[in-house]
Amino acid sequence: MKKLKRNAVPYLYIAPTVILMAVLLVLPIFNVIRYSFYDNAFVKKNPSPVGWLNYQKVLADPVFWQSVRETTFFVIVSIVGHILIALIFAHLLNTTMFKQRTKTLARIVYILPWIFTATVISVMWKLIFQPAGVMNYLLGFIGLATKNTEWFSNKDIALYVVTYINLWSGYPFYMISVLAGLQGISPDLYESSAIDGATSFKSFLYITLPQLKPILLSLVMLDFVWTLKTFAIVWTLTAGGPMHATEIISLYIYRTAFMENHYSLASAAAVFLLIVCMIVAVFYTRQQFKIQED
Repeated sequence: MKKLKRNAVPYLYIAPTVILMAVLLVLPIFNVIRYSFYDNAFVKKNPSPVGWLNYQKVLADPVFWQSVRETTFFVIVSIVGHILIALIFAHLLNTTMFKQRTKTLARIVYILPWIFTATVISVMWKLIFQPAGVMNYLLGFIGLATKNTEWFSNKDIALYVVTYINLWSGYPFYMISVLAGLQGISPDLYESSAIDGATSFKSFLYITLPQLKPILLSLVMLDFVWTLKTFAIVWTLTAGGPMHATEIISLYIYRTAFMENHYSLASAAAVFLLIVCMIVAVFYTRQQFKIQED
């Protein structure tokens, strides 16, 4: 009994966390999966099981496939943009060309988008992109916009604008992560390459990128999951409009569940999103184990 109690102590310490995760994470996921196999869950008092019918309805919905296309564009552009911006700004902050005071000021400026909440970001950019806003005023000088240009009401450009705002609001985290990786690279590697006659581009290609590969892979996987479930910024900017032009998959699920009261269909769509996130999470976990082994 004494040995059993001693072995049980570690499990007692982690029990509160395990219980909390089970209540707030495992149970909701289980319920969403279960609701996806019923007819009008929450709406009917005793919903009847319908098998895979809700999944068939979701896959037959053209709005769902439109949201998939928009989500694909939104996610891919956001990931590529975040990584490129992070690499550029991190190199600027890590270079010896600028004084320390200048780099400190730049860090403060670069980190500002990460400080603001989604609501503040949305309100600020709505004011900038409104017809009488700063963006139309500045672009009017070169003939790219007028006071009548509608950025969020035009279905042809609304998604691009929302994606740009998401890029702006999210890049600081990736920039800081890349900067930490750059500062962990030994200067001796660059000195040796310079002695051998390597150019700055070759040093970046054969030293910087291989050294940053574990960090970049982790950032890409994290960014994929985080961007895939983005909701607050897009909802407060456009609410998925106009004409579903910015309705990414998270907004499609929300609209189907809470505006159309089709909870079972929304649960089925959420399961598709869950499967994609779980696949990426598996790759992310395997990547972390590889990094620890190396």
